[in-house]
Order: sequence, then structure tokens, then C-alpha cells
Amino acid sequence: MTLDFTPDLAEIERRVEALLFAAAGPLSVAEIARRLPEGADVGGALAALRTRYLGRGVELVEVAERWRFQTAEDLGFLMTEEREEPRRLSKAALETLAIIAYHQPVTRAEIESVRGVSISKGTLDLLLEMGFVRLRGRRRTPGRPVTYATADRFLEHFGLARLDDLPGVAEMKAAGLLDLSLPAGFETPDPSRALGGDDEDPIEDGDAPEFAQDFVGG
Repeated sequence: MTLDFTPDLAEIERRVEALLFAAAGPLSVAEIARRLPEGADVGGALAALRTRYLGRGVELVEVAERWRFQTAEDLGFLMTEEREEPRRLSKAALETLAIIAYHQPVTRAEIESVRGVSISKGTLDLLLEMGFVRLRGRRRTPGRPVTYATADRFLEHFGLARLDDLPGVAEMKAAGLLDLSLPAGFETPDPSRALGGDDEDPIEDGDAPEFAQDFVGG
């Protein structure tokens, strides 16, 4: 002899709750009912759940004759994420960054010599602001020009453990990081140059780079 078992309202409420949490979108009463025993009081379960969740962080609401759980309206601001759009580097900025990486420590004049053109205003500003480049020192030559080197952010961004992990020139060109027209003699990195150097003095606190005052446009 088989006994029919009809879940009570509390059990139906649990099942409706589970269905709504697992659903990819809102469910209608008919869609819920198809997953429950015949004769289940879906309307009663929905009403009970709506009352139980009223005033909670998550509430049961009816939208277009379908039911779903959603964040309480007054807490919507918690779900708003401010995203900062990644800043894309121009071709000139990428070339400048590559030259600094491969020739560091290097002055602005030396960068321009390798590129064959003047650095457009703002290129070094952007690289410094993004943390890819740092002020390294002042060359012991007339005018005491500032020298530039890569910062830790450069290694982190490009997934490099150290400077000697930089790819070869051919790989840089293939990746579009170097212009194919760069002059011959472009060097591969020598990390020891970035670590030492007897021809410059360290940047002192408050020492400002000269490009902020006398940047050459181009």
C-alpha cells in the first residue's frame, strides 16, 4: 500500500526558495509549480517568502508576472562598482617606454636621439603618472639632465621578474612595442646599468624633472 505524501506549506516554501535562488532569471508561478508536487500552494509559499524577506538585504519581488530575489532597493548603491578604465599607451609612449627599459638610465635627449624625433608633450608625464617610469638621478654633465628608469610597476604590468627577462628586440618589434624603423644598434638590456652608475647623482626630495618646465613639443 502506497501512501501519498504532500509536503506541508513550510516544505513547499523551502522548495520555492531554493528554486528562485538557483534560477538564472525570474520564474512564473506556472514554472515553479511544474517543479513541485501536484496541488502545491505556490501562491501561499510566495506570499510567505515575500513577508519573511521584507526589509532584509535581499527581497522577493514580482516583476512582469514573474518572481525573483533581488537586492533591496535602498541598498543598490552597494552593488555599484566604480571601474577605472585602463589607460592605453600611444605608440609613441610605448616606444619611449621601451627605449627607457633598454637604455636606462637615460635622459630625455638620449630618448629623442634613439627615436629620431622629439618627445611629444605629456609622454613622460603619463609614464610617470602610471608608475611605469621613475626619476632615477641627474647626469653629471652640463645642464644636469634628469635620467629615467623603469619602476617596479613596469615589471609587474608586463609580468617580468627582472629586467634581464625583457624580450629581445625582434620580439619587441613583433609585439608592436618598437617601430620597425628604429635605428641600428638598439641595445638589449643590461640590468647592471640600471643598478649602478658613477656618472649621475640620485634625485633629491623635492627635485623636479626639467621636462615640466622646458618640454620640447613635437
